[in-house]
Amino acid sequence: MKNRLENQTSKAKVLIVDDEATVREVLTRKLTGHGYHCTTAFDGNDALKKLKNNQIDLVLLDISMPQKSGVEVLKEIRDKWIDTAVIMVTAIADVETAINAMKLGAYDYVIKPIDLDVLLISIDRALEKRRLLLENRAYQLYLEQKVKEQTDRIRQSFMNSITALATALEAKDAYTKGHSERVTRIAVAIAEELGFSHEQIDKIRLAGLVHDIGKIGISESILNKPGKLTNEEFEFVKAHCELGQRILHPIVQDNEILDMVLHHHERYDGRGYPHGLSAQQISLGARILAIADAYDAMTSCRPYRPALSLEAVCAELEKGKGTQLDPAIVDILLKVISKRRKL
Repeated sequence: MKNRLENQTSKAKVLIVDDEATVREVLTRKLTGHGYHCTTAFDGNDALKKLKNNQIDLVLLDISMPQKSGVEVLKEIRDKWIDTAVIMVTAIADVETAINAMKLGAYDYVIKPIDLDVLLISIDRALEKRRLLLENRAYQLYLEQKVKEQTDRIRQSFMNSITALATALEAKDAYTKGHSERVTRIAVAIAEELGFSHEQIDKIRLAGLVHDIGKIGISESILNKPGKLTNEEFEFVKAHCELGQRILHPIVQDNEILDMVLHHHERYDGRGYPHGLSAQQISLGARILAIADAYDAMTSCRPYRPALSLEAVCAELEKGKGTQLDPAIVDILLKVISKRRKL
């Protein structure tokens, strides 16, 4: 007990709160003699000021004080200084009040006239409990940090896998080089204009980077064909949506991202592929990717035509409202274009 008391008192700072000067003086003298660093306060308001301006480990708090009672002060301490231990000091008639105060967060209570030996034991127990709580909290923070670090490593590994897939596709398809990054920038710009959360924008970003990954399974002769595709060849191209979803499924656990990859070629009028979904059935993310994809296709050079001018692209976007493209999102993209002029 002696060694533990010495460890506790070597650093513990105690605030003695009592409206009786004699009580404050006696307790200060006794506790200082046992190694505690003592500060005093003459009422509740003075105590709160001392707590605000000093690092206090434990408060000896008289229950019956003028202006602001010890229980009222206790409530403020619990709200503002949760790490500070509190022991209530009470007259025999206030024991029930003291017990209720413990339910509010006080560590213990002692009865006036104060028995010094009992007080020292109570202080020791309260500081020990406080120490254990602080150590437990620090350990929980340590565990949370470790979990965050592990999550970050897993996320980075995931991003590396996504990047590797996108790089593999770019090596196969000359048109795809840079296309996914541009679609991603456009889609993110639309999402930001719509006020999406950071989490939603991250999903749009990931889906944009890999939306065409299924083209890895399509012949290069079809992907890089300079002329018009035959019906059979176009069926092969259309299969890239479902193939992309299947490729990503083992490493992407988010159904929203997989849905965007699967449905980014669905049309607002229900004539798209692979499932011919109507407007209400297509997710908002997939509709955003569809417009970003269309925009980049029109502003990029293709084997069979040069890139369109910005004016011609805007005209085509207007033309596609309500048929190929979601009218509301077209308006958002046109708004973004008017702001930035360059995507």
